[in-house]
Amino acid sequence: MSTPYRIVRPLIFRLTPEQAHTSTIALLRLGGSLGIGRWVLRAWFHTREQGPAVQAFGLTFPNPLGMAAGYDKDGLGWRGLACLGFGHIEIGTVTPKAQPGNPKPRIFRLVEEEGVINRMGFPNRGAEFMARRLRAPHPRGLVLGVNIGKNKVTPLEESVSDYLSLFDTFAPLSDYLAVNISSPNTPDLRKLQSRQALEELLAPLAARRAEYTRASGRSMPLLVKLAPDLNDAELDEALDVILQQGMDGVIIHNTTVRRDLVKTSAKAGETGGLSGRPINAMNTAMLRKVVARTGGKLPVVASGGVMCAADAQEKLDNGAVLVQLYTGLIYEGPGLVRDILNAGMRISRPSGFAR
Repeated sequence: MSTPYRIVRPLIFRLTPEQAHTSTIALLRLGGSLGIGRWVLRAWFHTREQGPAVQAFGLTFPNPLGMAAGYDKDGLGWRGLACLGFGHIEIGTVTPKAQPGNPKPRIFRLVEEEGVINRMGFPNRGAEFMARRLRAPHPRGLVLGVNIGKNKVTPLEESVSDYLSLFDTFAPLSDYLAVNISSPNTPDLRKLQSRQALEELLAPLAARRAEYTRASGRSMPLLVKLAPDLNDAELDEALDVILQQGMDGVIIHNTTVRRDLVKTSAKAGETGGLSGRPINAMNTAMLRKVVARTGGKLPVVASGGVMCAADAQEKLDNGAVLVQLYTGLIYEGPGLVRDILNAGMRISRPSGFAR
């Protein structure tokens, strides 16, 4: 943690987690929209040590480190985030129609264990609002992903229509799409990870992508974000479908509903998904499992528990092609991106995952 953030963090933590998040997004939005703001952000936080470029999903990532979905839900602050040095930024989760999410309070800090529990429920202003935010030119070299999910009011059996609508909206505006079927905070969403439900979702998406490629001459990488709470049989079935339907990669993983990983915090009993340091080892274990079971045929993005450079490198050493963080920024501050890149990220296995 940098000295300035060590001084500022107690003041930030006097705010509720959601107030702090909203304020940070507002500052990033302001900083990213002004030339002087972008200059200041780069001067304070950016590094020339970009790390090794990564070829994956048919895309070139300037470095392996990315911003996970959930931080910039409406595409308001991603231009400011880009100034911190990320090689890719995943915005969302966005749904076709605006929705308020779950009642507040819905984010809880587990300070002693450097974790967070959230039960946000995909609050966002909807696809049309975000699309307007993405139509301006993107920063050169930055890979921009959009994480897509279904509306809470959409019946599960009709959810494919939500994902197809979002594909149509964001395929022309982004570099890849991440199919979110694993948030624990939307009722029954995780049922889409079962074999039949996943086939019924991914097959139409794959067909829609083929149509898009024929019409535009441009492919659109599709990644699937899985839950950490799948048992081995469920994970094997999901991976089988993902491979059979020609998905380009998998993100490991979303937040967990497990609570045996946290023991000391008074907030540990709150309903929602757990992220941060407590899930780091869990994430690495699932990463190893997925890499082994797919034989390296499926690029894996590791997203869970990255709090320092050593954590990020551990994911790469265990087969991840990219690494994402979110909760680490809350506890370590924006300088964490610079610290990880300055440490020198090393790709431990060759690239070449692109389809």
